[in-house]
Amino acid sequence: MTHSERISIPEMVLLAGGSFVMGSTSGQDDESPAHTVLLSRFYVARFAVTNREYSLFLEQTGTPSPPDFDDPRFNHPDQPVVSVNWHEAVDYCEWLGETLDMEYRLPTEAEREYACRAGTSSAYPWGDSPARDCGDYGRRWLEGGPELVGGPPNAFGLCNMSDNVHEWCSDWYARDYYRISPRDNPRGPDTGVRRASRGGSWRHHVKVTRSSARSSIAPVFRYADYGFRVVRSA
Repeated sequence: MTHSERISIPEMVLLAGGSFVMGSTSGQDDESPAHTVLLSRFYVARFAVTNREYSLFLEQTGTPSPPDFDDPRFNHPDQPVVSVNWHEAVDYCEWLGETLDMEYRLPTEAEREYACRAGTSSAYPWGDSPARDCGDYGRRWLEGGPELVGGPPNAFGLCNMSDNVHEWCSDWYARDYYRISPRDNPRGPDTGVRRASRGGSWRHHVKVTRSSARSSIAPVFRYADYGFRVVRSA
């Protein structure tokens, strides 16, 4: 059996791209100015990369397991893999692409916000209030760990775009980047100290994050509320 026959191929959603207003006039300073961005179409994974998927990468590459990989709070096969740093997330994308003979990568900040908004201009994909009806989803938060991937999808059919774990983006982070950002397919500054990330966190008091909210940490850091999902150019 070949590697590609063993691997679980990510479920990808094709997004048409086009223009949208990125950022916010009422959020944090680094979310302004709100500006129009034009994106080419791209594919984005419906779910964050799971422990089940990441374990095959570890097996085939000999990469050391993340610090929390065997912790029962974080090691369910269908939980998002966490405590992966930016470099390891990039390595996974490259390995996945080589295994499946197609290119995978981390999303840009612009692609990640576009995918999260799913055609909306509200603070969250479901409206302007952080509260939403999630049914039974969310009980694991009380136990101290991320949910299994899934939960209520946005209008594009993408899950956990505003909650569960922060997700790495490909861009370097700069607070004032929006003031100089190009309109077409922005990819962030050429250099930096921290890498951008998006999405909510199971360990925060407020578990969900606004569509335009930005976060960032050094690319070598590993946190138990940081994961990632893959995208592919169309």
